[in-house]
Amino acid sequence: MTEILTPRLILRRWTDDDLVPLSEINGDPEVMRWIGDGSVRDLEETAEDIERWEEEWDEEGFGLFAVELLGSGELIGVVGLSVPEYLPEVLPAVEISWRLGRQYWGQGYASEAAHATLEYALQDRGLDRVVAVNRVGNEESENVIRKLGMVTERDTAHPEYGHLLRIHAIDLTEYEA
Repeated sequence: MTEILTPRLILRRWTDDDLVPLSEINGDPEVMRWIGDGSVRDLEETAEDIERWEEEWDEEGFGLFAVELLGSGELIGVVGLSVPEYLPEVLPAVEISWRLGRQYWGQGYASEAAHATLEYALQDRGLDRVVAVNRVGNEESENVIRKLGMVTERDTAHPEYGHLLRIHAIDLTEYEA
């Protein structure tokens, strides 16, 4: 079982106990406003997400981690790697992304989890390059992307929803652990 420990977090595979807390995070309009079309996701949609993420782990050897607080075991969100099939123009690529419950914003958890995930991608999984796709205007995620050392490659429109996306990337030669 793949698990990453950081000073404050555990990044791990999904369990049945994660469904309700992740559904609560996905049900917050403020959390979801930058994701997809901005719609909240209910319990059933969240279960489908987790199932899809676990399938990606099995098929690709990477996926989206459940993020829990090391001290309390509380699920605070999701971070990880996926193939951005919704954006064919960047393929082949592996995308890093994150989503945390609002009460965990501004405490460095997203940066901590994303840094550990990027290190996992480039050093443990042997990927040569990782991208981040950020909706223009989401400054909080833009800050995390900068902290990862990723550089802007270009802007594009979301193929389904039309909003402006910024593509960032880092490759193994640019990465500093």
